[in-house]
Amino acid sequence: MISMKPKVPQPDSTSVLNDAVDQVSQVLLGKETSIKLAFCCLLAKGHLLIEDMPGMGKTTLAHALAQSLGIKFNRVQFTSDMLPADILGTNIFDQAKSTFRFHPGPIFTHLLLADEINRANPKTQSALLEAMAEKQVSIEGKTWQLMSPFFVIATQNPLSQIGTFPLPESQLDRFLMRLSLGYPSDLAERQLLQSLHTNQPDLAAVISDEQLLGYQSCLADVHASESLLDYVQALLANTRNHKDLAYGLSPRGAQALMMAARAWCFLAGRDYLIPEDIQAVAASVFVHRLSLAAESIEAAEQIVEQLLASTPV
Repeated sequence: MISMKPKVPQPDSTSVLNDAVDQVSQVLLGKETSIKLAFCCLLAKGHLLIEDMPGMGKTTLAHALAQSLGIKFNRVQFTSDMLPADILGTNIFDQAKSTFRFHPGPIFTHLLLADEINRANPKTQSALLEAMAEKQVSIEGKTWQLMSPFFVIATQNPLSQIGTFPLPESQLDRFLMRLSLGYPSDLAERQLLQSLHTNQPDLAAVISDEQLLGYQSCLADVHASESLLDYVQALLANTRNHKDLAYGLSPRGAQALMMAARAWCFLAGRDYLIPEDIQAVAASVFVHRLSLAAESIEAAEQIVEQLLASTPV
């Protein structure tokens, strides 16, 4: 049996990615860890869900990520009266040719910013499910392939707010990561108060679409040792046996954990996984996949911290 040595991430790739992280960090102050996790999500070909109170920087982060990538992006502001055709597109009758012509919706892009996704009704939310899972949409019996790469960055307000509809569990599972930004630190807030700019600045594209596809393919070369996999399986078993959880992480959730950890490792410039990579991304991968008696991010994060502390490395 031939042993293939994993490829080492090229120094220029790590430098370019960190430049992109630094650029976004200048817009969203004091949130470097969340920004790194967001880039990891995109590197791992995943979709990102950002949940927090209004005014915390959810849309700012999504815009900054989109602008840092040299890819096409569209923004859709979700509302309660939105229909699936408003996202996917529809067939329009062409009188000159006496035939129907497909008019593509905003989902035909590389990066779709779904702003306040939980303000749309469940029927409209479900229109994204096939696109996120299969990278295609079916409209009136015909299947249309989406662009590559294709990402959804969705923002949502807490369910306690008026006019929100909870995302179904099947759709939550399609998001590789779920982030919550929280309040800024005292230093970051002071810088915000001193700033005279209130609008989202224009950022230069740091990464091209070809580079992004190349970086994504490099994740397959990140090595996971047998002992590292033992640790991951022990962590998964603990989620499935925890007294406060109705059920633990699914096999698809386990794969999401490994992909996110590989992306975090690649961003650090390494070609091998260590337990700290798993621990760095665990909360953002686990939180929306764990079924709790009390549905809150804070409660889920506390359980994830307990699981990480109780699982031997």
